[in-house]
Amino acid sequence: MGRVEEFIEYGDRVRWLFLDLNSYFASVEQELNPALRGKPVAVVPALVGSTCCIAASYEAKACGVKTGTMVAEARRLCPQIRLVEGRPKRYVEYHNAIVEAVERCLPVTAVHSIDEMACRLIGSQREPANALTLARKAKAAIRSDVGSTLACSVGLAPNRYLAKVATDLQKPDGLVLVRSGDLPEILYTLTPPDLPGIGSRMWKRLQARGITTIERLWMMDEKQMKSLWGGIVGQRFWHWLHGHDIPDIVTKHSSLGHSHVLPPKLRTEAGTYQVLQKLLHKAAARLRWEQMWTTRMMVYVKFYNKESWEAKASFIECQDTLTFLETLRKLWDERPSFAHRTPLAAGITFIGLIPDERHNMSLFGGEKRVALSAAIDRITAKYGKRSVYFGGIHGLDGVAPTRIGFTSIPNDGGWW
Repeated sequence: MGRVEEFIEYGDRVRWLFLDLNSYFASVEQELNPALRGKPVAVVPALVGSTCCIAASYEAKACGVKTGTMVAEARRLCPQIRLVEGRPKRYVEYHNAIVEAVERCLPVTAVHSIDEMACRLIGSQREPANALTLARKAKAAIRSDVGSTLACSVGLAPNRYLAKVATDLQKPDGLVLVRSGDLPEILYTLTPPDLPGIGSRMWKRLQARGITTIERLWMMDEKQMKSLWGGIVGQRFWHWLHGHDIPDIVTKHSSLGHSHVLPPKLRTEAGTYQVLQKLLHKAAARLRWEQMWTTRMMVYVKFYNKESWEAKASFIECQDTLTFLETLRKLWDERPSFAHRTPLAAGITFIGLIPDERHNMSLFGGEKRVALSAAIDRITAKYGKRSVYFGGIHGLDGVAPTRIGFTSIPNDGGWW
């Protein structure tokens, strides 16, 4: 790839439309159950007191409940809150319907998460008046074709980054247009941590340099940002913030996994092992669906007393479930005693991921196992995830159900 400057597009027209669904999981629940509309609602992974809220309606947010709020705290902040167990399958169904509704208005260029998507504008669509018309049309299509309670905020801007930022300037049900000439003043209501790409560590680094406002951040030049971020990311950030439309760098994530808070009846050694097997099946199916291979696996268990246990194993590039199960068994056999400790949560993570195009064929066989896993994937995709599976997870249909991360959307097979 050449230098960043080679890809800059200048001008005052808008080039991107970014759509952010408001309180998506909670809004879907309110759409499915009219009795919840207008009421404070929190979506939780399971109806237990030891978990946290994964989504909150705007009525709940008004009381201080947000993503990550523990259930006990949510009830303290909002005694009338309604807790609803998440239904990932329905959220995926609505997501697909929303994408189809938007595409009837204009093509969707990229789906960034279950509740975010971006559309590149072309030709006359870039004229602000036309872009606003398209945005209103997309918002109306979602409400009329998918669900009347499903609101979204839309940002229009010279690049995708600023279009996403614009969605945060007016919520819920917002529509904000940012032109190059509006910068940087239109961003002054925000603080640096409000910007995508500025997490807690970067925020501390900025504060150490005395950069505590958008105004101060804007005054930095390209070289200063590159130095502060430690490379091309800072340089790209400077261009994004100044409205230049530069292409994204395609990257692959470096790890993949699943974790689960154990239901009370499975907070035993035997129950924990069963859940780990279920999580492994899900992670392995997802690994294959994403056409990735792994060279390391990590297993961990967290206990009520804040202690934890973890173990790791390395192997030749792998993606077959049977090998993973054998590895899990070996790690589990070496676990310390759970005596006087109650397990609370468990997880499986694959590390050292390798994309399929870079995978090296093994000199030690294993093709039959890979073929077996692929055959299981095809069968479950066609006949359902309960049609065929390894015996270790028999009877665990309702345990560790699919949870949707905001940046990942399960395929039709559901990743178990």
